[in-house]
Amino acid sequence: MNKTILSCENLHKSFFDANKELQILKEVNFNVGENQLIAVLGTSGSGKSTLLHLLGGLDNPSSGKVLWGRKDISKLSERKKCRLRNRHLGFIYQFHHLLPEFTALENVAMPLLIGGMGSVEAKKQAKDFLVQVGLGERTHHKIGELSGGERQRTAIARALITRPKCVLADEPTGNLDQETAAHVLRVMLGLQQELGTSFVIVTHDLSLAKTMQTCYKLENGKLTSQHKE
Repeated sequence: MNKTILSCENLHKSFFDANKELQILKEVNFNVGENQLIAVLGTSGSGKSTLLHLLGGLDNPSSGKVLWGRKDISKLSERKKCRLRNRHLGFIYQFHHLLPEFTALENVAMPLLIGGMGSVEAKKQAKDFLVQVGLGERTHHKIGELSGGERQRTAIARALITRPKCVLADEPTGNLDQETAAHVLRVMLGLQQELGTSFVIVTHDLSLAKTMQTCYKLENGKLTSQHKE
C-alpha cells in the first residue's frame, strides 16, 4: 500500500439558496496515496469542482475532514494553507488561469518565486520544465500568443514546477480538441511518471478516466468506486 498523503473523512458540503439547503457532497470518503492516479467521473453540476476546492483547502466542508497527512486542512490558518498549496499541491484547470501580462516562462516560474526562490534559479527551472513539455522555443511568448494546447502545457509545467506531492486537475483537457487533448494528456502523464506526483483528476471524459489507476464516480453527492472495463 502506498503511503496516504491526502484523504477525506465523512465529507459533507451544502450551500443555501433562498433558505433552501442544497446538499452537494454527502459522506465522501477516499484516500490519495503516493504516486497514485485517480479519476473522479461526474456530470456537470455533480460537485466535482467543489470536491477539488475542498481537497485543496480553497473552501471548507460543512462537516467532515480533509486531511493532509494527519493535519485537518480546514483548521490551518490561511497563511499555512497558502504555504501547503505552494509547496505540496499543484492545480490545473480547464481554462488555464495563466496570467496574460506575463510570458510562459514568468508564469511557470511564479510558484517558485512566491516560495522564496531567487529569480535566476526560478527562471532556469521554469525553462527546463517548459522544454520538457515541448515549449522550449516559446518561453518568452505572452499567453495570448500561445495556442490552446500550448497554454495548457504551460499550465501543467506551472502546476508541477514545485514538484508537489499531489496535483488537483479540473477537466484539464476539457477545452481542447481530441487530438490536442491526447497530446496534452501524454505530456502530463509523462511528467507525472518522472516526478512521482499523485494526480486527482475530475472529469466527465470516460476515455481520460480510463488512463488513471483508480476511478470513482460522483453521483447524487456520493462517491462510489468504479471498476474500469
